[in-house]
Amino acid sequence: MIEVRIHLGANGTTGKEWKKLLPYLRSRLDKDCNVSFLFANAISVLAFWICESLTSGPYHAIDITREAIREGADAVIAVGGDGTLHEVVNGFFWAGKPVINHDREDAHSTALGLIPLGTGSDFARTWGWKNDPYEAVDRIVKGLRSWVDVGVISGESEESHYFINVADIHLSAKAGYYSSRYKRFGNLCYVIGALQAFMGHRNCDLRVKVNGGAWEICSQVTALCIGNAKCFGGGMRITPNGDPRSGEFEVVILQDFKWYDFILKLHKLYKGTHLTVKNVSSRSVHSIEVEDISVSGSVYVQSDGDIWVSFPGSFLFYLLLLK
Repeated sequence: MIEVRIHLGANGTTGKEWKKLLPYLRSRLDKDCNVSFLFANAISVLAFWICESLTSGPYHAIDITREAIREGADAVIAVGGDGTLHEVVNGFFWAGKPVINHDREDAHSTALGLIPLGTGSDFARTWGWKNDPYEAVDRIVKGLRSWVDVGVISGESEESHYFINVADIHLSAKAGYYSSRYKRFGNLCYVIGALQAFMGHRNCDLRVKVNGGAWEICSQVTALCIGNAKCFGGGMRITPNGDPRSGEFEVVILQDFKWYDFILKLHKLYKGTHLTVKNVSSRSVHSIEVEDISVSGSVYVQSDGDIWVSFPGSFLFYLLLLK
């Protein structure tokens, strides 16, 4: 028996779309079960058990993902947007270690899958996937597996936190915070959120340590973005060289940006051609530690849309692998 756990986002749209999609998913799994080695080492015709879980609120998907892995699920598939995917990824870990089923030989035997149904679906954009759940089902049943990098955020007083797409600090994270109020405008919600974030905004000074080296000062930072993948904000290619199979982050730093700079350079952000713009720098790193040294007050931090409204001490960002 191949057990597939499906975790659905909590919003009503996801639930409605899922009801339409489920018959197609069942028919494709039955038809293509001979390639079910996506989930296990199958050598003959096998039956699938699809277990659906509808999240009831924030962080619920973390708990039910851990439960599914411990119970021996062969795959956990996130159905929804980047927020649902983010929670499922965090559910693969507990107390800084991968969650495992002790009855299995391989520690990472549970596969992660994605059926995008979100507003932005930015992680899917990195792979060139359309926001089409039927195409996603077709990819899943083909049985192709790949290792991907997962970012880890480790703070001085916080437990480790995981992200698969992009983490960012200061204005871009604050924009994400405000954009959640404007979801009804679709992908424009992030642009609106960014303009609101610029109101009363002050750039900050940060210290950064790359790959365990010496501390460097970055002054007047508007945003610091750590890309495991390429896109955030509904298609902005903020870290255009980000590749979740490269073993490296792309770190992009915007310094001394004003609101009109954002408007004038917006088309470059969407195209990923902003790296040549004045006051924009980029580098590839294995790890980066960031510390706020300004007196500007709280600094926003975001990872895959999950936002913290403070920045206590320093944060270390580094990579792990997930299949």
